[in-house]
Amino acid sequence: MARVEIYTKAFCPYCARAKKLLQEKGVRYEEYEISMDAQKRAEMMQRAHGRHTVPQIFIDDRHVGGSDDLSALDREGQLDPLLAA
Repeated sequence: MARVEIYTKAFCPYCARAKKLLQEKGVRYEEYEISMDAQKRAEMMQRAHGRHTVPQIFIDDRHVGGSDDLSALDREGQLDPLLAA
């Protein structure tokens, strides 16, 4: 199973939607809550090439993007192969 990391903020509906999709697929993920953690936020922005919105999702260190990007990968049938790697 691939390593999945997700940067989130409290009360973020997009974060909740992305986590729900991952949970439905039975994927374990590492969550980094950045609301009060400037260092983790800076790390996220560096890894996400300056993107500052949440969630930001990484699969095996590959930047997937946000919730809409994750859902698009799933609709296109590309998410499951990434997760199975």
